Amino acid sequence: MPGRRNTVSEFLDQLDHPRKDDIVALRAAILAADPSIQEEVKWNAPSFDDRVTMRLAPKGQLGLILHRGAKVRPDDGFAFEDDTGLVEWKTSDRGVVTIGDLGEQLPAVVDLVGRWLRATR
Repeated sequence: MPGRRNTVSEFLDQLDHPRKDDIVALRAAILAADPSIQEEVKWNAPSFDDRVTMRLAPKGQLGLILHRGAKVRPDDGFAFEDDTGLVEWKTSDRGVVTIGDLGEQLPAVVDLVGRWLRATR
């Protein structure tokens, strides 16, 4: 059907990525943490509540982009406390989390995503 967007499940079924198992596990953990989270395919990757988007880089890299929408917002005093040290901040409201060993990082990453989504609602 022309113009039809794939669901995240359909997107993942067709995905060829060296870390597909990690991608699927991370998605499931994020969705299980909060049933109200909405997901879609955005920028050719799973995205959650339009504020957390997976970064599916080639060569087996996996990450998350924390943002407050597609456009960078002017500095409005927004601040977010990252006590995990996982986020590399590009601006005050846009950061990148690089996922190394998902098994080690999963609880901290899921908690971080939940706090980010609550802080940016």
